Amino acid sequence: MDSLRKHLTFLYGEARAADLLKRTEQLLAEYRPRIQPHNGELTERDSILITYGDQIQSAGEKPLQTLKRFCDEHLAALVRGIHILPFYPWTSDDGFSVTDYRQVDGQLGAWADVSALATHFKLMFDAVINHISAESLWFQKFLQGDSQYQNYFITVEGEPNLAQVVRPRALPLLTAFGEQKIWTTFSADQIDLNYQNPQVLLEILDVLLRYVQHGATLIRLDAIAYLWKALGTPCIHLPQTHAVIQFFRAALNQIAPHVQLITETNVPHVDNLSYFGDGYSEAQLVYNFALPPLTLHAFQTGSATTLSNWAQTLTLPSEQTTFFNFLASHDGIGLNPARGILTDAEVEALARQTLAHGGLISYKNNSDGTQSPYEMNINYFDALSNPNGNEALDVQISRFICAQAIMLSMIGVPGIYFHSLFGSRGWLDGVKQTGRNRTINREKLQWDTLQAELANPDSLRSKVFARYRQLLQARRSAPAFHPHGSQKVLELHPAVFAVQRMEPHGQMQALCLHNVSSSKVVFSTEYASGVDLFSGAALTLSQVTLEPYQVRWALVKI
Repeated sequence: MDSLRKHLTFLYGEARAADLLKRTEQLLAEYRPRIQPHNGELTERDSILITYGDQIQSAGEKPLQTLKRFCDEHLAALVRGIHILPFYPWTSDDGFSVTDYRQVDGQLGAWADVSALATHFKLMFDAVINHISAESLWFQKFLQGDSQYQNYFITVEGEPNLAQVVRPRALPLLTAFGEQKIWTTFSADQIDLNYQNPQVLLEILDVLLRYVQHGATLIRLDAIAYLWKALGTPCIHLPQTHAVIQFFRAALNQIAPHVQLITETNVPHVDNLSYFGDGYSEAQLVYNFALPPLTLHAFQTGSATTLSNWAQTLTLPSEQTTFFNFLASHDGIGLNPARGILTDAEVEALARQTLAHGGLISYKNNSDGTQSPYEMNINYFDALSNPNGNEALDVQISRFICAQAIMLSMIGVPGIYFHSLFGSRGWLDGVKQTGRNRTINREKLQWDTLQAELANPDSLRSKVFARYRQLLQARRSAPAFHPHGSQKVLELHPAVFAVQRMEPHGQMQALCLHNVSSSKVVFSTEYASGVDLFSGAALTLSQVTLEPYQVRWALVKI
């Protein structure tokens, strides 16, 4: 309990720490008998599907039940975990404005349907704990003057200078409710919680423990970088924010050490890494936000040099930490994580290509009153291949699969957005319906339609899924891809992203080669031979030829 006391003292002062520690201990004691122990170890078999609870819909069936049926049929032998995007009652932002953290949205199903998914899969839950819906009971009680909730939210008096505050979106920071101005980092419907009130901290700890009780083995801390607010500061990455995460980690270690925290911090890479703490005290995983734009840049330029140089810097502070690698998600492709790695001109080139490929750009407000591109809103398939071009579909698929192979080959746990498994294109009609850029890659699918497409070997979704299935099967079969193994990025050819992976305590390596260019390349390696991870055939590796966008993974001995 010394760790819990330390964090509570730092956050709220020594005078209050003893009482808060007692209340924390009581809460942990209440949940201890409700939480079943699990094996939380991550292995090379751990790939995580990212999906909405109603991603697939079928008449007469709750969407969570349809999702389970689909995953059991198509994915049980390919991925080991499912990240169900917020499945709680909500009012806006496709689930990220929660009205009740402790309930399942009745339109999706019930807690029993969530638990059923855990039969074959690990589960990742979202903890959308920076903010809560304006229609939530907590905020409505606040507006009604209920004393219990008066300090749950942040009211701002007068006209303070808020220029220092880092803004993730081009929307007002404060929202008026009657005569009160309330802090709303993301939107007027997303009311920031006030963690300077320790009751809020304990309330949220109760929520997280309830998630563990319902089967979560990974908990995604949404927008966590903005958690603690203090006037006169940027209100991002504050020491108190790190202390709150460390408090959650210490509490979970007491009764659910199998649960791993993953921080969602769409910020420059160096800041992102800070959420590992010392490697033992904070998040076990962090989103590798620089990977999506840097991979896109590699294919845009036909050169893997920048991607390789950055990947060479990836180190982990301990054997308890690793990266959460992804290329696509329910959001767009963040540009901020690439700043400082790519030049301004290279970032602008990515944005121009997005627009040329039918995508959209979202902007954020800067402290000097200007705006800058914040996010590219486009499906990753379209980001790589212009849907209005005349390029052969097989070339587009090879390029897309090569990009996914890069993500899967790198040290960490892969996160695979549902639409990436099937090569979905952009949904511009959806943007017209909602008026929100992010809707472009949030199309919901019908069971019968998707099943028919997957049964048709000539369809885009069937072709992409067949190729993706090969990648996942190969990755699962090789302990060299263990998320706590080692990684060495090799410089073999400017157009080739080459990474050598090794299992933590073994002698077998995987050599992963990816041609990011539209040209055939020939180069040599230090290996004489290996075994193809896709076919099992023997390979000569002393000199390698890769066709455009070709992927070659081989097992090699030291």
